[in-house]
Amino acid sequence: MQTELHIPSDLKFLTIVEEWLLGFLRVELGDWSDWPKWENRLRLVLVEAYSNVVRHAHRDNPQLLVRLRVELQDEALMLEVWDRGQGFDLSTYLPPAPEVYQEGGYGWLILNRLMDKVEYQVKIQGQHNCLRMQADLPRELASLSLKEVI
Repeated sequence: MQTELHIPSDLKFLTIVEEWLLGFLRVELGDWSDWPKWENRLRLVLVEAYSNVVRHAHRDNPQLLVRLRVELQDEALMLEVWDRGQGFDLSTYLPPAPEVYQEGGYGWLILNRLMDKVEYQVKIQGQHNCLRMQADLPRELASLSLKEVI
């Protein structure tokens, strides 16, 4: 099952973005014991990714839409965030050093700690950047989802 949302590049829509993702997952996954932990984890991931597009990629073009896509597969949740900004060169990224204060630069680190797989592609078909993230579902949930489908 998958769904997609196209939304303006404005932080005033952040609550709508969160409710879209979490509402979809509540409907698809139902009630399970680890949901509160997963809900907080996914909320943080989505807020980080969406706000980076708004504040950085689309900063000079707030009229551009952000495309969000979520897909539930048998054993994984896939989340994509598409933008039309300049793109970010990951080869220039240096993780924050604990002993040095810095205001930004924690997003990539956070995403990689909270998700099982994170990929970023710049200028796909010459126009879009895509941040793809995957979270592996717990066995109990993956088997529960499969039983409900069968």
